[in-house]
Amino acid sequence: MDKSIDPAEPPKATNDDVAAPAERASSSNDSRLAKEDSPGNVANLEQAVRRGLQPPEIIARLTPEQRIEVEKRLVRKIDWRLLPMIIIMYILNYIDRNNIAAAKLAGLPEDLNLKGNEFQTAVSILFVGYLLMQVPSNLFLNKIGKPALYLPLCMALWGVISASTAAVTNFGGLIAVRFFLGFVEAVYFPGCLYYLSCWYTRKELGLRTALLYSGALISGAFSGLIAAGITANMKGLRGYDAWQWLFIIEGVITVGVAFIAIPILPNFPRTTTWLTEEERALAIWRLEEDVGEDDVADPEKEQSMWYGARLAFGDVKTYVLLGLLTGIVSSGGVTNFLPAVVKTLGYGNVETLLLTSPPYVLCVITSSLNAWHADRTGERFWHITGSLLVALVGFIIAATTTAIGPRYFAMVIMVPGVYGGFVVALAWISNTMPRPPAKRAAALAFINAVSNATSIYVSYMYQDYMAPRYIVAFSVNSGTIILAITCAFILRIMLTKLNKKLDQGIFVEGAINALPGHAAEHGFRFKI
Repeated sequence: MDKSIDPAEPPKATNDDVAAPAERASSSNDSRLAKEDSPGNVANLEQAVRRGLQPPEIIARLTPEQRIEVEKRLVRKIDWRLLPMIIIMYILNYIDRNNIAAAKLAGLPEDLNLKGNEFQTAVSILFVGYLLMQVPSNLFLNKIGKPALYLPLCMALWGVISASTAAVTNFGGLIAVRFFLGFVEAVYFPGCLYYLSCWYTRKELGLRTALLYSGALISGAFSGLIAAGITANMKGLRGYDAWQWLFIIEGVITVGVAFIAIPILPNFPRTTTWLTEEERALAIWRLEEDVGEDDVADPEKEQSMWYGARLAFGDVKTYVLLGLLTGIVSSGGVTNFLPAVVKTLGYGNVETLLLTSPPYVLCVITSSLNAWHADRTGERFWHITGSLLVALVGFIIAATTTAIGPRYFAMVIMVPGVYGGFVVALAWISNTMPRPPAKRAAALAFINAVSNATSIYVSYMYQDYMAPRYIVAFSVNSGTIILAITCAFILRIMLTKLNKKLDQGIFVEGAINALPGHAAEHGFRFKI
């Protein structure tokens, strides 16, 4: 493509193009503007130039004050266009995946004559399909560059599959539907993580990731309320049992929302049409400014699916992050069976479903605050490990007592503890592997896919005969929390050492390397 006619392509400015605005920034002597916590935390063009970057002319002519104002307006515009819809979509993604837990209380096992471990197998088979599709899907999404079409169409498909669960009559049918549901749903979450990383800087990403994942947590709160209402009022209506209505209603809503999302969601900054020329240029430039490299520095090479996968699989940090996420996701498997765990308190089905909501409500609040503070401070390790320690306390209490009060307290804190750390850990992946985008896409999908494979064995740790203390499950959860904390500690040490090399101007593979002599003040740094 001819770069001279592409308004989204930051043109290479000459020294004269940059000198005037850079001089204005440096001569203002206004330290407040230089350090202001703007959306991208960068408003000084002199810093970018000293890092060897050339801003597009349309951005270079802005004063620092204008740049801050334009960027704040741009980020607000992106937030309102992108976040509400992807959060709603993720709420339905999670509801359609986990409504089988509520269906169990509404009579699904009895109607399908499930025996032994068959229900646990039906839960876990979803994650087999989920595991297989994530990496190919993310690489394909990176290649086509059309998330506004790809994600909603996949959503409509999984809505149809979820609704068809109401028509199954035996174990075999349930297994088939669950497998294909996981296969299609695998597209969404890793796709959204990559999607966000293409629009937001590293400093903005943690909170947005938390807001996205709040969709899963909100779904946990509302799915219990919805299931309680359907179970109490729709059993036998028009010849369908309550669990069948659960799948039908939620599946139809999913399909409807999917078609609403198509005209609303934007594509990537380079392929979207809803921004002005100035906004498109800034949306691209601020990501380059954030890490020291354009998101598509070498389109033919760095957009290659296999090139990105090879880079991700060859980076040892991928596997440390995999250990971190695997420990967290394994522990978070308790949410797939939270209605069954809460049922051990001895209340009726409707009361049990209602009692599953408070842990998720608390989780939405605490995880958002934790991610916001992590973004605000630029710190990752303590925000992850501190939250996971809270979950560890919850698992220990739940495994060691049968008293109703302490057990419910444990259930309330274990969910926020796990997911408060999880949302920050997700942002840490993109922070640690910012470029090229194909590598980031492959790493996000691979780590999310393999970590979710733990749900295959987790399903067998919450069988009815193991109630009420679920000692095996909560002991394993405690162990995987410790695994996650250990991996976070190892990654912190690794990134600290790499940052010291960057400070010295030593080349670091996989990093955005700054010019020697300016690295300590102006170069890219891994967030720790």
